[in-house]
Amino acid sequence: MRVSQEDFEKAKDQLKHLKTDPGNEVKLKIYALFKQATQGPCNTPKPGMLDFINKAKWDAWNSLGTLPQESARLQYVDLVSGLMSSETSSYVKETPPDSKSGYETLEVSTKDNITKIVLNRPKMKNAINVKMYEEIMKALEKAAKDDSVITVLTGSGDYYCSGNDLNNFANVSAGGIKEMADSGAELLKNFVKHFIDFPKPLIAVVNGPAVGISVTVLGLFDMVYATDRATFHTPFSNLGQSPEGCSSYVFPKIMGLAKATEMLLFNKKLTAAEACSQGLVTEIFPDNAFQKEVWERLKAYASLPRNSLAISKQLLRSMEKEKLHEVNSRECECLKERWLSDECMSAVMSFLKKKSKL
Repeated sequence: MRVSQEDFEKAKDQLKHLKTDPGNEVKLKIYALFKQATQGPCNTPKPGMLDFINKAKWDAWNSLGTLPQESARLQYVDLVSGLMSSETSSYVKETPPDSKSGYETLEVSTKDNITKIVLNRPKMKNAINVKMYEEIMKALEKAAKDDSVITVLTGSGDYYCSGNDLNNFANVSAGGIKEMADSGAELLKNFVKHFIDFPKPLIAVVNGPAVGISVTVLGLFDMVYATDRATFHTPFSNLGQSPEGCSSYVFPKIMGLAKATEMLLFNKKLTAAEACSQGLVTEIFPDNAFQKEVWERLKAYASLPRNSLAISKQLLRSMEKEKLHEVNSRECECLKERWLSDECMSAVMSFLKKKSKL
C-alpha cells in the first residue's frame, strides 16, 4: 500500500493539533519515521554523549536501519492516525462537580472533609514532569489551608506513579546541564519540604505500581494504603543517581538498615505484601475491593475532630522536622553532584536508548 504525498502532509499537520503529550518514546518514533521517510537511512554523524536530545533522536533514527522510505511513510501516517483516533475517543473527560480547576496534571477535589489529589497523567503512568511537581506543591499548599480534615494522594489509571518523567533529563541541551542540575535540585528540595511541613494527616492511596520519588516520599506520609497488586521500586543506582525524599534517613528507621540498603542501593522491587511487612505500607487490600474499602475507612477518619488530628500529628512529627530538613538538603546536594557526573549521564542515556528502540 502506497501513501500519497497529500496523506503524508496531512499527518504532519495533524501532529500540530495533538492536545496530549504522547510521551518521549512515541515522539522519538515519530521523529525517526519522519527522517527515514524523507531522507532515507540515518546518514549524519553520531552526536556527543552529552547532547541528550540529539543523541536520543539519532539513536531512534539509526535503529530503523535500511527500512524503505515508502514503508517509513506508511508507518508514520498510521502512527499519527492512531494517536489522533485515540485522542478523539478519550481526550474529552468531564471534570467532577466538586473538582477544583486550574490544574493540568492533577485532579483536585474536596468532599466529605477529604481533599483528594489525583495524579492525572495516566497515559504516562503518572510520571512526574516539572509541571506536575509545581502543581502538587500548589495543591498541598491549598489543602493545608482549606477546611478539610485529611488529605489523600492517589493516582489515575493503573499506576500510582512511575516516578520522574525522564523528559526532565532529555530536554536539556549540552550546555544547560549545570543549570538543569541546580534548578532540579532546588525544585526537588522544595517539593519534599512540602511533605515534611504538611500540617494535616496525609494519606497515600497507592492504586498500582510506584517508582522513584513517589516511593521515597511515602515515609513522610502518615499512612499508606495499597492495593495488593502495587509494587514499590527505587532504581537509583540503575540510573547512576542517589536516594531522595528523606528516604536515606527514614527508610532505615522504618524497615531496618539491611532492608533499606537492599531497596535503595540494590534496586530491590518490593511487592505490596513485602512493603507492608517492612513497615512502609500501613495495610494492603485486595485489588477488587481496594477503592470501596479504603474510601469507607477514609470517610470515617475524616469525621474525626480536625484540630485534634492536626495537633496530634504535630506532636508525633515535630521532633523530627529539623532533622528531615537537614537530610532533604543533603540528599539534594548529592543528587546535584550525581546529575553532573559522567556515570549518571551514561546511565540515563542508556535508559533513554533502550526506551527509544523500535
